[in-house]
Amino acid sequence: MTETTVHEGLTVGRIADLVGVSVRTLHHWDAIGLACPSGRTWSGYRLYDADDVARIHRVLVYRELGLALAQIGEILDDPSVDPREHLLRQRTLLAERIRRLERAAHAVDEMIERTDMTDTTGQDQSPVNLTPQEQARIFGTDWDPAYQDEARERWGGTDAWKQSAARTAQRDAGQWQEIKDETEAVEAALAEAFARGAQPGSEEADALAERHRASIDRHYDCTLSMQVVLSRMYTEDPRFAAHYDERADGLAVWVRSVIEENARAHGVDPETAIWE
Repeated sequence: MTETTVHEGLTVGRIADLVGVSVRTLHHWDAIGLACPSGRTWSGYRLYDADDVARIHRVLVYRELGLALAQIGEILDDPSVDPREHLLRQRTLLAERIRRLERAAHAVDEMIERTDMTDTTGQDQSPVNLTPQEQARIFGTDWDPAYQDEARERWGGTDAWKQSAARTAQRDAGQWQEIKDETEAVEAALAEAFARGAQPGSEEADALAERHRASIDRHYDCTLSMQVVLSRMYTEDPRFAAHYDERADGLAVWVRSVIEENARAHGVDPETAIWE
């Protein structure tokens, strides 16, 4: 009798190939109890059956929709929700995601049309400036127009808002892509350090906090105190928390701690920091 005949199922490597995630990710999901294999071979290798694979697919859908891993686990383990209700909920969320993507595609088409019109008229072919809403639609498909109004209500009277607006007016699509790439690189570096166990307050963590602040400086001059205020939203606003925890469960809390410890090392008390 071979090992795999003891329990009908597929190994973690095979599942990784089938669903398109890494073996490391599946190991992590097993470790946190999110998606565990229901069987093992005699030598201890994980084996996944059809129900296990179905759960993994549900995790992938919810993750694609922007939910944090902890939230996904709570949803999937809720005894009051049956599989059909899960599917209906996923279908509703996916439909909304599709609508957002369609709006984003429409925004891109508009920008292409504008660029083509500028080229054919023979007029000044300087890059087309983007409105704040267009920037978000093109470079962030999860954008909700209400976010801009919310930000204006919160920060609109500040010098930082005026500075950001002035810089925004001068940027073209290529510059926004550069900023997006830079932000992605910073967040990836934060997630990688978190996964390695870097401690807030360490030299490495402080350097990452400064790199994070430098990325904000592209929009407006961000002081250590202002960075701390922003970091509070990373754990207090579910949207920010989900954004960071999508990379690694618990990353949002860690990033806030990294920023706070770096500020403390420079004489700023995170507990009393204000927007200045």
